[in-house]
Amino acid sequence: MGIFSFIKGQFIEVIEWENDNGVLVHKFPAYDNAIKMGAQLTVRESQAAIFLNEGQIADVFGPGRYELSTQNLPVLTALRSWKHMFNSPFKADVYFVNTAQFTDLRWGTTNPVIMRDPEFGMIRLRGYGVYAIKVKDPAVFLKEIFGTRQDFSTESITGYLKSLIVSGLSDLLGETKIPVADLSSSYDELSAQATEKLQPKFAALGLTVTGITIENLSLPEEVERMIDRKSSMNIAGNLDQYMKFQAAESMREAANNPDGGAAGTGVGLGAGMAMGQMFTQAMNQPQPSPAQAQASAASAPSGGQAADAGASHGNVACTGCGHALQPSQKFCPECGTPRPEKKFCSECGGELAASAKFCSSCGTKV
Repeated sequence: MGIFSFIKGQFIEVIEWENDNGVLVHKFPAYDNAIKMGAQLTVRESQAAIFLNEGQIADVFGPGRYELSTQNLPVLTALRSWKHMFNSPFKADVYFVNTAQFTDLRWGTTNPVIMRDPEFGMIRLRGYGVYAIKVKDPAVFLKEIFGTRQDFSTESITGYLKSLIVSGLSDLLGETKIPVADLSSSYDELSAQATEKLQPKFAALGLTVTGITIENLSLPEEVERMIDRKSSMNIAGNLDQYMKFQAAESMREAANNPDGGAAGTGVGLGAGMAMGQMFTQAMNQPQPSPAQAQASAASAPSGGQAADAGASHGNVACTGCGHALQPSQKFCPECGTPRPEKKFCSECGGELAASAKFCSSCGTKV
């Protein structure tokens, strides 16, 4: 630099930072770090100015306009012990810190988080979301994070902050022990608890986390398929009723598909015959009179005697759960296991002869 640049540097009269542009910390460019005593310092809203003397923090200024003098620089004045006039230049590093809130910072799990679920056992979770931070203590932030670099942006620290958030959320999920089925209804509560839990760690860096938002917590595909399968079983309910429903659906599809050919016609006829058999059996079962029902209830054996008595009158016990089956029941109404001494078609449910190779109702191969 030439003599004119040196002279110009000695007479810096305005110190300010106009464009933060997403930068957390910016070092004021002063030639040879020389600033004139009596210069004007302008600190805007959401800013703080820090003066360093030989690498040590001397003074911190909040928003406002200041004329640099011994009144406004008491610490720096004591450190320097000037013997010159108050308009003499002095050397100091000046850093502007952006104290505005930085939003829409992303976090996400790099690897799955393993947790224990009371229903599915050990599972792996992935999650992502956003968080917001701001500088709470500029001096602490300068000491712990920034150092003496020229500029410092959010990208320089988001990797470390993301690891803090993922670690805190993983620990929180393990402590709360929320079942997987209830996670989606607990996002707001988990976000609030995570924000409170991580405040001490952020405060140690001179920061404060103003909010953490959980956008999604997802399970592996195999666990999601297991949940879907269990939901289907719960919806199906009674297996006997479910089989009747499936047969009715087959009839409807066959009726709505006239171009299905012989195969579709055979399936429709088989389902129709099976449904006809079910309804015929239901209609032909005699309904006992009130007197007969009362006498039957009075004489009915209890406990294990009921199964023995039923077996002696042609009833048999289910091989799946031991329930006593009536002569007309082809499947156990409790667990759906087929009657042990008879075979039934897997397609339409029709009864099969012992030596049958094809179903006589729908033509399905046995």
